Amino acid sequence: MSGQGVVPGPDGLLRCPWGLEAETMADYRVYHDTEWGRPVHGDDALYERICLEAFQSGLSWLTILRRREGFRAAFADFSIAKVAEFTEADEQRLIGDPGIIRNRAKIAATISNARAAAALAPGELDELIWSHAPAPDGRPVPRTATDVAAITPESTALSRDLKTRGFRFVGPTTAYALMQACGLVNDHLADCHSRDAL
Repeated sequence: MSGQGVVPGPDGLLRCPWGLEAETMADYRVYHDTEWGRPVHGDDALYERICLEAFQSGLSWLTILRRREGFRAAFADFSIAKVAEFTEADEQRLIGDPGIIRNRAKIAATISNARAAAALAPGELDELIWSHAPAPDGRPVPRTATDVAAITPESTALSRDLKTRGFRFVGPTTAYALMQACGLVNDHLADCHSRDAL
């Protein structure tokens, strides 16, 4: 499916192929239609997306999506202030939590990233991330999935800026996935119904 253009769903709407991979993945369709590519603002909301994209590294996004409520419960609704206060005991608790991905390095990075975010001024994380949004008309609209980049100069710069401020698990590919998910770029395919909604 990677080289495909849009595909029609059971409702007749055209979607990016990843948003309609199988009927058993209706979660993907809802996420594609209602969240992916829509602008996200707010330090805590963006911190959550940074963390979830980091946990997704090496896994299917669907795996993360289906555990999102578990992640929210485990990480205090991704409140930067609260997670920044997590202790070693919290880290041990999280390693045993079946509601999340129990990867020690990613759990430690999530706590560390909260501390890095807490060191910034209110609104600074939002401003930092959004300062890397490219001009909306600065690149061609993707027609097929193969037209969508995995890394861009902007994501490389965002990755570097986050790392400079102490963030972990934020390589250029993860940074670009964050940019796509949070609406800094619109990578819905040209004929996708969600592209027009944005």
